[in-house]
Amino acid sequence: MLITSNSSTNNIDVIQRNNVKISGQGNQAIVLAHGFGCDQSMWSYLLPHLESNYTVVCFDYVGSGQSQLSLYDPERYAKLEGYALDVIELLEGLSMSSVIFVGHSVSSMIGLLASLKRPELFASLIMVCPSPCFLNIGEEYQGGFEREDLEELINLMDKNYIGWANYLAPLVMGTGHSEELTTHLTNSFCSTDPTYSKPFAKATFFSDYRHLLSESKHPCLILQSENDSLASLDIGQYVHQHLPHSSLEVIHATGHCLHMTHPETVSVYIERFITQQAKK
Repeated sequence: MLITSNSSTNNIDVIQRNNVKISGQGNQAIVLAHGFGCDQSMWSYLLPHLESNYTVVCFDYVGSGQSQLSLYDPERYAKLEGYALDVIELLEGLSMSSVIFVGHSVSSMIGLLASLKRPELFASLIMVCPSPCFLNIGEEYQGGFEREDLEELINLMDKNYIGWANYLAPLVMGTGHSEELTTHLTNSFCSTDPTYSKPFAKATFFSDYRHLLSESKHPCLILQSENDSLASLDIGQYVHQHLPHSSLEVIHATGHCLHMTHPETVSVYIERFITQQAKK
């Protein structure tokens, strides 16, 4: 990682725009990117395991968390490429390069998009419960959902947003976890204005980036939950098979939020991956 002092307007703008928070210590920077419907607070369970050895960057995508909503551009954020541009501009604004990018869920693909566009900004990628496509596409690929079911789920955001959040959060979190974790996720869903969350949902659930997996040039660690209602084990294996320079670790867990439910285990795999890459 390279960090240099930067007091430019660009630096100030990106910190405010994406509500950037930097913590920890160490020469290597780790960037934590949240998933759909979430914000950077979801990383609070993992942060204590990283801050003693790394400089950790957390942020909110525009439209999420405490980001600067006045800078939301409907055209830009209609596709995941717009969020990837957020990541690139954030790293440029902070004068960072060769970072380790940890993306949860859809941010795994956002990180891939950003790394393909600006490879020098990244050292490696870590994908937590990734999916390149949530749709079932014929017999060739089973992403887990029929288009009609996803359309119905997204339309529910207009009809009953609180009901939508209360339905989706437990599904995402999985069973057997504390009520505190599910409530945290539900509150995050509920606090996001559907003006911003609905386009993000469409960009997330209707996109298909399978064709880009083979283009990846960076080492990648895939952390896969053994039982995930959103991104099944088959999807994790698919990503691993089509992503060059990748390794797959299946964690004995339920749910889509390993960084919240199993932060210590996730940190161990991250540390092991970073150590292995440093020896190469």
